[in-house]
Parts: sequence; C-alpha cells; structure tokens
Amino acid sequence: MNKIISTDRGPGAIGPYSQAVQTAGGMLFVSGQIPLVPATGAMVEGGIEAQATQVLENLKGIVEAAGYQLSDVVKTTVYLADINDFGTVNGIYAKYFVENCPARVCVEVSKLPKGALVEIDVIASK
Repeated sequence: MNKIISTDRGPGAIGPYSQAVQTAGGMLFVSGQIPLVPATGAMVEGGIEAQATQVLENLKGIVEAAGYQLSDVVKTTVYLADINDFGTVNGIYAKYFVENCPARVCVEVSKLPKGALVEIDVIASK
C-alpha cells in the first residue's frame, strides 16, 4: 500500500496532489517543488539563486520527512523558465547532490506555477 507523505518541512500542495508518495517497494516520488516558503506559502524573495536554493531546501525537507536522504535520490527533473539559468541552478544543485549524483533531466518550459523560475521533482529509492 502506498503511503502519503505530508510535512511542514515543505510547502503545502497548491492543488489536488500529495507532497510525496512512498510505494510499498520503497520508492519515493516527490511532487515538483517551486520556491514557496513552507511557513508562509509565499514565493521566496530574490532571483534564480534564491529560488533554486528554496526549491532544493523544500525537496530536502520532504525527502528527509519521509525517512530518506538526498543521497537516496536516483532521478531528478529540473524545469527552468529560462534555460540561460542552467549554469546558476547547476552550481546550487551541486551543493545538494555532491557524489553519486542522480540521473537528471533539465528542460526549459514556457511557464511555471505562480511565475516561479524553477521547479524540481525527485524520485528516491532505498
């Protein structure tokens, strides 16, 4: 049976979805996170650096609340409103995924929820 993960270490869902779902087989699927501050639900102030950091902190909080670590992440998808931000986001991302980095996809999209500049989702496994 799947287990729904809900924590105040990440922003609440802004639609009909769960922050994360853990399968009976030990896989963790974390919904895409945008740079919302968990305590307020407001978009973090600042540009792409602040937004990428907030997104990764949100993901870290949700992953850890489910009993996993970022080192358990096996796949990420990064959505950027502007692919020119790739280098900046990549540098911040590298502070969170240091060794045995997960597989990754990075794409530019035309728009993200609430005007975010970046959104990231992850899949983890124990």
